[in-house]
Amino acid sequence: MLSRDDIMAEKMSGAGADELAAALRWLCDMGVDIAVGDSPRNYFAEAQAKAAQAPAAAPAPRTTATPDAAPDGPRSNRVAPRLSPDPLPVRAATPQGAVSPEDALAEARVLAGAATSLDALKESLAGFDGCALKRSATKLAFAQGEASARIAFIGGAPDADDDRSGQVLAGRSGALFDAMLAGIGLDRSRVHVVNLVPWRPAGAKPPTPTEIAICEPFLRRYLELAAPDIVVALGDLPTRAVLGSREPIVRARGKWLELALPGSKIVPAIAMFHPDYLLKAPAAKRYAWADMQALRKALAERGLA
Repeated sequence: MLSRDDIMAEKMSGAGADELAAALRWLCDMGVDIAVGDSPRNYFAEAQAKAAQAPAAAPAPRTTATPDAAPDGPRSNRVAPRLSPDPLPVRAATPQGAVSPEDALAEARVLAGAATSLDALKESLAGFDGCALKRSATKLAFAQGEASARIAFIGGAPDADDDRSGQVLAGRSGALFDAMLAGIGLDRSRVHVVNLVPWRPAGAKPPTPTEIAICEPFLRRYLELAAPDIVVALGDLPTRAVLGSREPIVRARGKWLELALPGSKIVPAIAMFHPDYLLKAPAAKRYAWADMQALRKALAERGLA
């Protein structure tokens, strides 16, 4: 747990009073409200020093999903569209009388493609019965966001609070997410929050590749209709599925990429820890704060702050 002196020492150089106040306010909201130790300790500088001493990572293997890198810059790694209408990754057994995964995917594409607004898309998804997750879930928890919002946060699957309320990022993780937004001057009225899978898997198990593929057309269409200017992947599942990362979230977070959205729009994208993870691993909040500051800077550069 960091003291106020820790934060001040880290942020003092080049930071204005508003930035310092926002940092302290966010940390207080997170419960960092006591000082520990007799003298300040700069954990950020220690982490940076360790990173500088670590050997350089070998270049990632080239794949057909990642085209040639763009010229050097803050978002020099272009990512090919991950949300593409590919065949189902897994052929699941179909019980007699049930709809096959292939037929369910075909129906999902038709319903999603016919929606001409975000509200119409949600209605179409609510009436879609092709995903087995719906039968064990309490409520649909797909997406919230005003049409004018320019940032899209993509989560994985609903948790128990989302399942009970029908909201995305509800309960304690939602309160933490709201505080993170407030720390950089945002609130939910200015962002889209959408799940990769809109129904909670039974027993909180990760959704299967087939379940993700069947729900994917609705996420594709949501992003196409919302046309955000920045995309944020929250947690490991959307970081892999949407950004195409082969690294775990602890290594993938904080790196700016270029993401090709449905409709051929290319936008900057970044991965961050999901609020659920931050509740279980409070020490990771310092990385979340750094990522939110990177997002704030990107918004300012585009006149979206």
